[in-house]
Amino acid sequence: MKKISTLFFLLSFTFFLCQEVQLKKVTDSSQTFIGEIGGFPITIHLNYTGVVDCNQYQHYVDGWYYYDKYQKKIPLTGIYNYYGNLSLYNFGNKQKQKSKSLKEQITSLQTVEKTNEIAQKLAPQESIIFEEPSLNKNPIPGHFYRDKKILPIKLFTSDVIIYRFNNYLFLPNNKKINTYDFINKAGGNELISYSSGETGNRVLLYFEQTSNFNACGQCGASDGEKGYRVLYFTKDWNYKKYEEFLTESCWDNIYDTTETKSKDKSTIKYKVGKSDSTPAYTFTVDIKNASIVKSK
Repeated sequence: MKKISTLFFLLSFTFFLCQEVQLKKVTDSSQTFIGEIGGFPITIHLNYTGVVDCNQYQHYVDGWYYYDKYQKKIPLTGIYNYYGNLSLYNFGNKQKQKSKSLKEQITSLQTVEKTNEIAQKLAPQESIIFEEPSLNKNPIPGHFYRDKKILPIKLFTSDVIIYRFNNYLFLPNNKKINTYDFINKAGGNELISYSSGETGNRVLLYFEQTSNFNACGQCGASDGEKGYRVLYFTKDWNYKKYEEFLTESCWDNIYDTTETKSKDKSTIKYKVGKSDSTPAYTFTVDIKNASIVKSK
Protein backbone atom coordinates (compact mmCIF):
# COMPACT_ATOMS: atom_id res chain seq x y z
CA MET A 1 0.00 0.00 0.00
CA LYS A 2 2.86 2.34 0.87
CA LYS A 3 4.49 1.67 -2.53
CA ILE A 4 1.23 2.45 -4.33
CA SER A 5 0.84 5.73 -2.41
CA THR A 6 4.43 6.71 -3.17
CA LEU A 7 3.95 5.92 -6.86
CA PHE A 8 0.74 7.97 -6.96
CA PHE A 9 2.55 10.91 -5.34
CA LEU A 10 5.40 10.73 -7.85
CA LEU A 11 3.00 10.57 -10.80
CA SER A 12 1.00 13.49 -9.43
CA PHE A 13 4.16 15.51 -8.82
CA THR A 14 5.42 14.77 -12.34
CA PHE A 15 2.04 15.81 -13.79
CA PHE A 16 2.19 19.06 -11.77
CA LEU A 17 5.62 19.88 -13.18
CA CYS A 18 4.30 19.30 -16.70
CA GLN A 19 1.56 21.84 -16.02
CA GLU A 20 3.92 24.82 -15.90
CA VAL A 21 3.44 28.00 -17.93
CA GLN A 22 6.17 29.12 -20.33
CA LEU A 23 6.65 32.16 -22.55
CA LYS A 24 8.58 31.96 -25.82
CA LYS A 25 9.42 34.92 -28.05
CA VAL A 26 9.56 34.36 -31.80
CA THR A 27 10.05 37.21 -34.28
CA ASP A 28 8.77 36.43 -37.77
CA SER A 29 10.46 38.01 -40.77
CA SER A 30 8.55 35.96 -43.35
CA GLN A 31 5.05 34.60 -43.89
CA THR A 32 3.51 31.97 -46.15
CA PHE A 33 -0.11 32.40 -47.20
CA ILE A 34 -2.49 30.16 -49.10
CA GLY A 35 -5.23 31.52 -51.33
CA GLU A 36 -6.80 31.55 -54.75
CA ILE A 37 -6.52 33.49 -58.02
CA GLY A 38 -9.69 33.20 -60.05
CA GLY A 39 -10.59 30.08 -58.08
CA PHE A 40 -7.22 28.34 -58.62
CA PRO A 41 -5.31 27.47 -55.41
CA ILE A 42 -2.06 29.40 -54.87
CA THR A 43 0.68 29.80 -52.29
CA ILE A 44 2.44 33.12 -51.60
CA HIS A 45 5.66 33.41 -49.60
CA LEU A 46 6.95 36.86 -48.58
CA ASN A 47 10.09 38.00 -46.75
CA TYR A 48 10.54 41.26 -44.86
CA THR A 49 13.51 43.08 -46.41
CA GLY A 50 13.61 46.42 -44.59
CA VAL A 51 11.76 49.42 -43.22
CA VAL A 52 10.46 52.22 -45.44
CA ASP A 53 11.65 55.43 -43.76
CA CYS A 54 10.89 55.18 -39.99
CA ASN A 55 7.90 52.88 -39.64
CA GLN A 56 8.40 49.24 -38.60
CA TYR A 57 4.98 48.33 -40.03
CA GLN A 58 5.65 49.95 -43.36
CA HIS A 59 8.15 47.73 -45.07
CA TYR A 60 9.58 46.28 -48.24
CA VAL A 61 8.89 42.65 -49.10
CA ASP A 62 10.29 40.15 -51.59
CA GLY A 63 9.16 36.62 -52.31
CA TRP A 64 7.27 34.46 -54.75
CA TYR A 65 3.96 32.83 -55.52
CA TYR A 66 2.96 29.73 -57.39
CA TYR A 67 -0.12 27.90 -58.54
CA ASP A 68 -0.32 24.83 -56.33
CA LYS A 69 -0.92 22.57 -59.33
CA TYR A 70 2.39 23.53 -61.02
CA GLN A 71 4.56 24.82 -58.12
CA LYS A 72 6.65 27.01 -60.40
CA LYS A 73 7.81 29.99 -58.33
CA ILE A 74 7.08 33.41 -59.81
CA PRO A 75 9.10 36.22 -58.15
CA LEU A 76 7.38 39.11 -56.36
CA THR A 77 8.47 42.39 -54.83
CA GLY A 78 6.42 45.08 -53.14
CA ILE A 79 5.33 47.11 -50.14
CA TYR A 80 3.26 46.44 -47.04
CA ASN A 81 1.96 49.58 -45.32
CA TYR A 82 0.58 50.33 -41.89
CA TYR A 83 -3.00 50.55 -43.09
CA GLY A 84 -3.02 46.94 -44.29
CA ASN A 85 -2.35 47.56 -47.98
CA LEU A 86 -0.17 44.93 -49.63
CA SER A 87 1.06 45.67 -53.16
CA LEU A 88 3.06 43.03 -55.04
CA TYR A 89 4.63 43.03 -58.50
CA ASN A 90 6.27 40.67 -60.97
CA PHE A 91 8.53 42.36 -63.53
CA GLY A 92 9.40 39.29 -65.56
CA ASN A 93 13.03 38.95 -66.65
CA LYS A 94 13.79 42.44 -65.26
CA GLN A 95 12.65 41.57 -61.74
CA LYS A 96 15.93 42.37 -59.99
CA GLN A 97 16.56 45.73 -61.67
CA LYS A 98 13.00 47.02 -61.45
CA SER A 99 12.55 45.78 -57.90
CA LYS A 100 15.58 47.84 -56.92
CA SER A 101 14.24 50.86 -58.81
CA LEU A 102 10.84 50.56 -57.10
CA LYS A 103 12.37 50.53 -53.63
CA GLU A 104 14.66 53.45 -54.44
CA GLN A 105 11.62 55.55 -55.32
CA ILE A 106 9.56 54.59 -52.25
CA THR A 107 11.26 56.08 -49.20
CA SER A 108 8.55 57.96 -47.28
CA LEU A 109 4.91 57.86 -46.22
CA GLN A 110 4.01 60.09 -49.16
CA THR A 111 5.63 57.78 -51.72
CA VAL A 112 4.24 54.66 -50.02
CA GLU A 113 0.77 56.02 -50.68
CA LYS A 114 1.71 56.21 -54.38
CA THR A 115 3.20 52.69 -54.55
CA ASN A 116 1.00 51.41 -57.36
CA GLU A 117 1.33 54.61 -59.37
CA ILE A 118 5.13 54.36 -59.17
CA ALA A 119 5.14 50.61 -59.90
CA GLN A 120 2.94 50.90 -63.00
CA LYS A 121 5.48 53.26 -64.59
CA LEU A 122 7.94 50.36 -64.38
CA ALA A 123 5.55 48.19 -66.45
CA PRO A 124 5.02 45.10 -64.29
CA GLN A 125 3.87 41.92 -66.02
CA GLU A 126 1.65 41.11 -63.04
CA SER A 127 0.27 43.13 -60.13
CA ILE A 128 -1.40 41.84 -56.96
CA ILE A 129 -3.17 44.45 -54.85
CA PHE A 130 -4.81 44.02 -51.45
CA GLU A 131 -6.22 47.37 -50.38
CA GLU A 132 -7.01 48.13 -46.74
CA PRO A 133 -8.14 44.67 -45.65
CA SER A 134 -10.74 44.84 -42.88
CA LEU A 135 -9.50 43.71 -39.49
CA ASN A 136 -10.27 40.06 -38.76
CA LYS A 137 -11.75 39.59 -42.23
CA ASN A 138 -10.92 36.13 -43.56
CA PRO A 139 -10.34 35.62 -46.44
CA ILE A 140 -8.73 38.92 -47.46
CA PRO A 141 -9.85 39.95 -50.96
CA GLY A 142 -7.83 41.69 -53.65
CA HIS A 143 -7.22 41.90 -57.39
CA PHE A 144 -4.75 40.21 -59.72
CA TYR A 145 -3.77 42.12 -62.88
CA ARG A 146 -2.02 40.64 -65.93
CA ASP A 147 -2.12 42.33 -69.33
CA LYS A 148 -5.73 43.50 -69.56
CA LYS A 149 -7.12 40.71 -67.39
CA ILE A 150 -8.37 41.38 -63.87
CA LEU A 151 -9.07 38.39 -61.65
CA PRO A 152 -10.20 38.16 -58.01
CA ILE A 153 -7.58 36.99 -55.55
CA LYS A 154 -8.02 36.08 -51.91
CA LEU A 155 -5.77 35.00 -49.06
CA PHE A 156 -7.10 32.67 -46.38
CA THR A 157 -5.90 34.79 -43.47
CA SER A 158 -7.08 37.82 -41.50
CA ASP A 159 -3.60 39.35 -41.22
CA VAL A 160 -1.09 40.11 -43.99
CA ILE A 161 1.57 41.67 -41.75
CA ILE A 162 4.93 40.08 -42.55
CA TYR A 163 7.08 41.19 -39.60
CA ARG A 164 5.58 39.97 -36.31
CA PHE A 165 6.62 40.04 -32.65
CA ASN A 166 5.09 36.81 -31.36
CA ASN A 167 4.98 36.11 -27.61
CA TYR A 168 3.67 32.56 -27.22
CA LEU A 169 2.33 31.44 -23.86
CA PHE A 170 2.43 27.67 -23.45
CA LEU A 171 -0.24 26.69 -20.96
CA PRO A 172 -1.34 23.50 -19.18
CA ASN A 173 -3.69 21.14 -21.01
CA ASN A 174 -1.52 21.54 -24.15
CA LYS A 175 -2.89 25.02 -24.85
CA LYS A 176 -1.03 27.87 -26.51
CA ILE A 177 -1.91 31.53 -27.10
CA ASN A 178 -0.05 34.44 -28.68
CA THR A 179 -0.18 37.94 -27.16
CA TYR A 180 0.15 39.25 -30.73
CA ASP A 181 -3.42 38.06 -31.33
CA PHE A 182 -5.22 39.43 -28.29
CA ILE A 183 -3.14 42.16 -26.59
CA ASN A 184 -1.19 44.05 -29.25
CA LYS A 185 1.45 43.58 -31.93
CA ALA A 186 4.36 45.05 -29.94
CA GLY A 187 5.52 42.01 -27.96
CA GLY A 188 7.98 42.80 -25.18
CA ASN A 189 6.40 40.56 -22.52
CA GLU A 190 8.28 38.70 -19.78
CA LEU A 191 6.74 35.95 -17.67
CA ILE A 192 6.91 36.79 -13.95
CA SER A 193 4.67 34.19 -12.31
CA TYR A 194 1.40 32.28 -12.49
CA SER A 195 -1.13 31.09 -9.96
CA SER A 196 -4.16 28.81 -9.75
CA GLY A 197 -7.24 29.17 -7.56
CA GLU A 198 -10.82 28.03 -7.11
CA THR A 199 -12.17 30.64 -9.53
CA GLY A 200 -9.53 30.21 -12.23
CA ASN A 201 -5.90 30.83 -13.16
CA ARG A 202 -3.77 33.95 -13.55
CA VAL A 203 -0.54 34.78 -15.36
CA LEU A 204 1.53 37.82 -14.44
CA LEU A 205 3.60 39.49 -17.17
CA TYR A 206 5.99 42.45 -17.12
CA PHE A 207 6.34 44.31 -20.42
CA GLU A 208 8.51 46.89 -22.10
CA GLN A 209 7.44 47.84 -25.62
CA THR A 210 7.74 50.61 -28.14
CA SER A 211 5.26 53.47 -27.87
CA ASN A 212 5.00 53.91 -31.62
CA PHE A 213 6.24 51.70 -34.46
CA ASN A 214 6.78 54.92 -36.40
CA ALA A 215 10.08 56.11 -34.93
CA CYS A 216 9.55 59.52 -36.58
CA GLY A 217 6.05 59.94 -35.12
CA GLN A 218 4.76 61.04 -31.72
CA CYS A 219 6.46 59.09 -28.90
CA GLY A 220 8.46 57.16 -31.50
CA ALA A 221 11.78 58.13 -29.89
CA SER A 222 10.59 57.69 -26.30
CA ASP A 223 11.71 55.02 -23.83
CA GLY A 224 8.47 53.18 -24.56
CA GLU A 225 5.54 51.80 -22.57
CA LYS A 226 6.33 49.79 -19.43
CA GLY A 227 4.27 48.00 -16.84
CA TYR A 228 2.48 44.79 -15.89
CA ARG A 229 -0.35 42.70 -17.26
CA VAL A 230 -2.48 40.16 -15.44
CA LEU A 231 -4.06 37.56 -17.72
CA TYR A 232 -7.13 35.73 -16.44
CA PHE A 233 -8.10 32.17 -17.39
CA THR A 234 -10.79 29.68 -16.47
CA LYS A 235 -9.88 26.66 -14.32
CA ASP A 236 -9.16 24.66 -17.48
CA TRP A 237 -6.99 27.46 -18.94
CA ASN A 238 -9.36 29.07 -21.41
CA TYR A 239 -8.42 32.74 -21.84
CA LYS A 240 -10.91 35.30 -20.42
CA LYS A 241 -9.39 38.80 -20.29
CA TYR A 242 -6.38 40.84 -19.19
CA GLU A 243 -5.70 43.98 -17.15
CA GLU A 244 -2.84 46.40 -17.72
CA PHE A 245 -0.98 48.57 -15.18
CA LEU A 246 1.47 51.14 -16.51
CA THR A 247 4.61 52.26 -14.70
CA GLU A 248 5.85 54.44 -17.56
CA SER A 249 4.12 55.75 -20.66
CA CYS A 250 4.81 58.42 -23.23
CA TRP A 251 1.21 58.33 -24.49
CA ASP A 252 -0.30 58.77 -21.00
CA ASN A 253 2.53 61.01 -19.76
CA ILE A 254 3.40 58.66 -16.89
CA TYR A 255 6.91 59.23 -15.56
CA ASP A 256 8.80 59.26 -12.24
CA THR A 257 6.85 56.31 -10.82
CA THR A 258 8.29 55.23 -7.45
CA GLU A 259 8.92 51.57 -6.61
CA THR A 260 9.12 49.93 -3.17
CA LYS A 261 9.92 46.23 -2.71
CA SER A 262 8.98 44.24 0.37
CA LYS A 263 11.82 42.75 2.43
CA ASP A 264 11.15 39.26 1.08
CA LYS A 265 10.74 40.70 -2.45
CA SER A 266 7.37 38.98 -2.80
CA THR A 267 5.52 42.23 -3.46
CA ILE A 268 6.35 45.51 -5.22
CA LYS A 269 4.43 48.71 -4.57
CA TYR A 270 4.26 51.39 -7.27
CA LYS A 271 3.14 54.98 -6.78
CA VAL A 272 2.03 56.49 -10.08
CA GLY A 273 1.69 60.25 -10.29
CA LYS A 274 -1.17 62.17 -11.84
CA SER A 275 -1.19 61.94 -15.62
CA ASP A 276 -3.03 63.65 -18.46
CA SER A 277 -5.91 61.16 -18.20
CA THR A 278 -5.90 59.73 -14.66
CA PRO A 279 -5.44 60.91 -11.05
CA ALA A 280 -2.52 59.62 -8.96
CA TYR A 281 -2.85 56.05 -7.75
CA THR A 282 -0.97 53.13 -6.21
CA PHE A 283 -0.84 49.49 -7.19
CA THR A 284 0.82 46.51 -5.52
CA VAL A 285 2.22 43.57 -7.47
CA ASP A 286 1.94 40.25 -5.63
CA ILE A 287 4.45 38.04 -7.43
CA LYS A 288 3.62 34.80 -5.62
CA ASN A 289 -0.11 35.08 -6.31
CA ALA A 290 0.29 36.60 -9.81
CA SER A 291 -2.08 39.41 -8.89
CA ILE A 292 -2.21 43.20 -8.73
CA VAL A 293 -4.30 45.35 -6.40
CA LYS A 294 -4.90 48.99 -7.34
CA SER A 295 -5.76 51.69 -4.79
CA LYS A 296 -5.89 55.47 -4.54
